[in-house]
Amino acid sequence: MNISARTILASLCLSILAISITTISFAEPESDFDAHESFAKLHFNDNEMDFAFALIVGATINHGCEIGEAFYTASNIEEGNAKSWQKEWIKMAGRVQKRGEESLAAGHKVSARKQFQRASYYYRAALISMMPANPAFKKTADQSRKILKKAGSLFDPPLEYIEVPFEGSVLPGFYRKAANNNKPTKTLMMFGGGETFAEDLVFYVGPQAFDRGYNFITVDLPGQGLLPLEGRVFRADANAPIKAVVDYVLAKPETDPERLAAYGMSGGGGFVPIAAENDPRIKAIAMNSAVVDAYPLFASMPVASATEDIVKGWSSFKQNTVKAIAWRWGVEMDNIPGLVEANKGFAFNPEKVTCPALIIVGEGEYSNEEVKRQQILCFEKLPNKHKKFVMTPTNEGASNHCITENRSVMSQVVFDFFDDVFK
Repeated sequence: MNISARTILASLCLSILAISITTISFAEPESDFDAHESFAKLHFNDNEMDFAFALIVGATINHGCEIGEAFYTASNIEEGNAKSWQKEWIKMAGRVQKRGEESLAAGHKVSARKQFQRASYYYRAALISMMPANPAFKKTADQSRKILKKAGSLFDPPLEYIEVPFEGSVLPGFYRKAANNNKPTKTLMMFGGGETFAEDLVFYVGPQAFDRGYNFITVDLPGQGLLPLEGRVFRADANAPIKAVVDYVLAKPETDPERLAAYGMSGGGGFVPIAAENDPRIKAIAMNSAVVDAYPLFASMPVASATEDIVKGWSSFKQNTVKAIAWRWGVEMDNIPGLVEANKGFAFNPEKVTCPALIIVGEGEYSNEEVKRQQILCFEKLPNKHKKFVMTPTNEGASNHCITENRSVMSQVVFDFFDDVFK
């Protein structure tokens, strides 16, 4: 079934199911939903590691990965071993960076840019299983950012490193204008979730925005990137930092204030609508997927019952990944179930999101009852007639959380929606 047919079917089903669905309370469901489920094995038997590998390989279309480099690296990683993962990605990053430096020294700017982009993302990949107390953590993150800055200077227009002022400090990120002029045009603000660095979002969707003539901006919100090292963890009033980003882009002459879109993936699927219900300057949003209330969603995940004994049974890769997420929420890393309570209040009211809105979700993720319930609830209550629900299919390799493994299909759905809104 193609995307259009699925969309029509979903819309028909939603109107039938809405009456029964909307009467269900936010009871704590059983802990059976792992957002990091990999629905089509790529290489690793360790599910957490294979999901992360799909995230990296999925960036190939956006110049963050090369298939040969990725699978060679994977072939040298010990299953489930966090240190092995870190070592091999850093080694590959160094090799690719060296090639970039050689090209740049010889005046081959396009080749240099392409190598630097991949090197940056490979350094970022190493951080997925690295604990924040590790002295290499900040060093590796800084190297990823440094190399992407270098790549960004070789774009035309350049991809600029930026710092958005916020509460006496800054939100670091990247910005690229659509063209070398100040003609007002459409702008995409991209926001991530519980494990995001701004670099992720450049390689998640940035080039797709460039190709379609959008100004593009992404930043680390509190809780993301290196900001938790400063004590800035996730906060329920996501509208506050996002307002600072809106202020920043609307001050630019190339921003058309009537064509300002916001796209949120993972936890960003909650942060973006929280911002939209508080800021009418946001003219359209996309959620991948909609997080109407993070509390029951986290309560449906394995973290809810992750006692110390259970965590000890996980691979070191999964242990580190989940503990790092707890750190980003300000939760003690030996109290993984504390993530559930920490997510109380991270919610939005779909009835107050009055701008055009898209919900997009992978079929595998949608198979979870709590995810499904929140998508249906959100779609039914969104008041703007220009709303759309799309479930991307497993048989096109577009099934995982955030549809990381098929950026082509994801981008088609998201940008076609925004382009239709902004006609």
